[in-house]
Amino acid sequence: PLTQAQYQAILGSNPSYFKSNNRPVERVIWDDAVTFCQKLNQKTGKNYRLPSEAEWEYACRAGTKTPFSFGENINPDLVNYDGNYPYKSAPKGKYRKQTTDVGTFPPNAFGLYDMHGNVWEWCQDDWHKNYTNAPTNGSAWNNQSVSSYKLLRGGSWYSGAGYCRAADRFSNSRGYRYEDCGFRV
Repeated sequence: PLTQAQYQAILGSNPSYFKSNNRPVERVIWDDAVTFCQKLNQKTGKNYRLPSEAEWEYACRAGTKTPFSFGENINPDLVNYDGNYPYKSAPKGKYRKQTTDVGTFPPNAFGLYDMHGNVWEWCQDDWHKNYTNAPTNGSAWNNQSVSSYKLLRGGSWYSGAGYCRAADRFSNSRGYRYEDCGFRV
């Protein structure tokens, strides 16, 4: 996920509640994430954007078919989530009650950090309750009109383990601003 230092370098501000340069930026609404990508594009001359839901899940799974890129289950030594709410029969574990530095936990097989937990991550897509008529090429699935509900993936420090599964989906208003919501490009 994008760090607070990276966000501040491009936008000159840091909306996060849990302040630290290496922690993920949070309290970012969907439009803030899109603005960040636009400004980063201007600064670098490259084309950065939020991932589509399909791209996000592909990156999260890292070639696996299990609920988590680490296997059938997770624990608080692998992921920052609310350890009071484990997945299936896993034992309870630590609940940190805040974000942690990006890279604190092991990366998945693609070398990506915090795909499970730490902060929910905005995707490009509008919210759809299922995959009926979804694009099959990995592109973002957006309505013709401006949608007020956008898609988030990954779970967070505030979530139980089940919400951190690679397949779990969540939606919220594009204006949702809370300490558990960030993004990656």
